[in-house]
Amino acid sequence: MDIIWLSHGSFRIETAGQVLLIDPWLTGNPALPEDQHDAALSGATHILLTHAHFDHVVDVLALSKRLNIPLVGQYDLMGHWGETEGVDTVGFNKGGTVDLNGVKVSMVAASHSSTFNTPEGIRTGGTEVGFMIQSEGKTLYISGDTDIMADMDWMGDYYKPDIGILSAGGHFTMDMKGAAYAAKRYFNFKTVIPCHYKTFPILEQSAQVLIDGLPGVDVIEPEVMKAITL
Repeated sequence: MDIIWLSHGSFRIETAGQVLLIDPWLTGNPALPEDQHDAALSGATHILLTHAHFDHVVDVLALSKRLNIPLVGQYDLMGHWGETEGVDTVGFNKGGTVDLNGVKVSMVAASHSSTFNTPEGIRTGGTEVGFMIQSEGKTLYISGDTDIMADMDWMGDYYKPDIGILSAGGHFTMDMKGAAYAAKRYFNFKTVIPCHYKTFPILEQSAQVLIDGLPGVDVIEPEVMKAITL
């Protein structure tokens, strides 16, 4: 399994012959160079969405059409876009699991918000979620944008993820201290990868607090477009 950070909350997951793009944000992303966009998208098979905020979905409709690949996410938003935008979608909901050509993706709760702008004003785009991805004998938890929440207790116990991609930049999500607390209290990760940080000055710029807070866990600060092989 190769995990490639596309900066912010965006990832490229290469596993079991599939290439999953998680919340791919290209347009206006200050941390992903334009000359890296094609490499970030190459061979993509699915686009997974955690929620509807612009920094997670601004490109996904165009990418789905251009790459001819489905959008995978919360039922309400997928249903809306499937009907109004003519894109292929896989809509499911919290508690559900879909099989993406051998890669199993389960939807779990997050604690954030999920809105997008329309000419008629702000609209709610379903609900915010995270994912548990099971592939190659590993379980990868993608928190999506979230705060610490009590649901992490059963999620950690039930799915037992060994890898955690955790939002940790603060202001809009957990900060590094909060992510360390959640990881230590609710999970037994072997590897933790922080995200949703560094993109803007308002977000945390270092994961040192997370590293210091999780002794014995391999906390990997990702580099944009550099594969982490697990």
